[in-house]
Amino acid sequence: MDKISLLQKRKQQLLKAGEEIRKDIETLIDANSFVELSAFSFSKNEFYGEEAQGEGVVTGFATINDYPFYIVAQNPAILSGGVSKANCDKIAKCLEQAEKASTPVIWLLSSKGVQIGEGVDVLEGIANLILKATQLKGSIPQYLIVNGEVYGQISALAAICDFTYFIDKKSALAANSPLVISARTGENVSKYKLCGAEGLTKGNLVAFTVKDFNEIKTSITEITEILSVSVIDRDELNTELAELDKSINLQSMIKIFDKDTAIEIGANYSPEVKCYLGRVGGIAVAAVIFDCGDGVELTAENVRKLKVFAEFASCYGLPYITFVNTLGIKSDIDTHNSLVLKEIGEYISILDCIDAAKISIVYGKAIGLGYTLFAAKSIGYDYCYAFAKAKIALFDNVQGAEIEYADDKKANKTKLAEKYAEENSDPINAAKGGFIDNIIQPAFVKQYLIASLQMLLK
Repeated sequence: MDKISLLQKRKQQLLKAGEEIRKDIETLIDANSFVELSAFSFSKNEFYGEEAQGEGVVTGFATINDYPFYIVAQNPAILSGGVSKANCDKIAKCLEQAEKASTPVIWLLSSKGVQIGEGVDVLEGIANLILKATQLKGSIPQYLIVNGEVYGQISALAAICDFTYFIDKKSALAANSPLVISARTGENVSKYKLCGAEGLTKGNLVAFTVKDFNEIKTSITEITEILSVSVIDRDELNTELAELDKSINLQSMIKIFDKDTAIEIGANYSPEVKCYLGRVGGIAVAAVIFDCGDGVELTAENVRKLKVFAEFASCYGLPYITFVNTLGIKSDIDTHNSLVLKEIGEYISILDCIDAAKISIVYGKAIGLGYTLFAAKSIGYDYCYAFAKAKIALFDNVQGAEIEYADDKKANKTKLAEKYAEENSDPINAAKGGFIDNIIQPAFVKQYLIASLQMLLK
């Protein structure tokens, strides 16, 4: 028997079985950089009597713009991408190699659930796979591409990975089949409206919505460059943003980041809280901008978004900057009867774990709990600055104070009006107590930030 010919024949069969998924991989990576691992892995599904070539998953390593990555790509052409014990074992092996090499992982998922006929074996395989992915969290970045339909337990990876990409009109993700969800809710909606990015607005699972793999490749490269070693750019130190003196809005605030480095994460979830990765003076940072003219009211959802982002900053040693325009907890029944206090408690714990610089810029309002959580020196901020027109106070206005003290017979409304008048919410009062490091002209905020980051850079 000609072993060379046999090998070539088997290889051609393998390549044909994974033709489409290999095209996706090649679109994502540098040309000819993919090295496949455990290629000739085969098991047989006794229920269907079919052989799972390559275990229905392609694994290996490659480069994207010369940055190395490990690749895990489910092949929907094999048993509909069904998850099996052998499938999970092959993926787990790839994750172990990524951990040893301290190299990021890119997942391409496309699976309609587990392979029928495997019983508890596949459940053990999934448990091992999810555990290993969780153990990597915070040590190496994981990027997940929902490369089609992803249903069942494997969908939990979207909550574990750092960045999840949804492709418009292609990606759908759910713990259950959308048919089951539609049947039980009585709503007949498309799988993309129900399980795509447009339907998943409350789970904080969608980091990015993209058109194609080219956008994903660009995004992964940009994030990788930001997470690489910071190089101080002294040319940025004298940057003056004159437009901030005239108008303070999201577009003008984004210019605080170095040009073309601000990347928003999770734009479709609690959009009043903007989370950005970027560079300021060449230094990689994680930054939060509270984007609401009257001040953002806190809910369980937006605090949870902050908590997850702060945890990411803590894991990867990024300085954490908050641009504050925040009130206290939203005053309604739904928020009152929610997990908002639990989320706030967990956020404080994570904030305390951030070893890198923590800097607060009060550009709008810092009222009550909005000051305590996002600007207070006593909660761990290294530096706190305030714009000249910022408002720092216990209450947003005299009406709030009057409501708070409505049952206090001794409360003097005239004195309350004086105490919470606009002029007494001036940040200079907080500065007098040493809690605000400086009151700054908005145009020079980037200079203050860069100087502070340089002093605290580890």
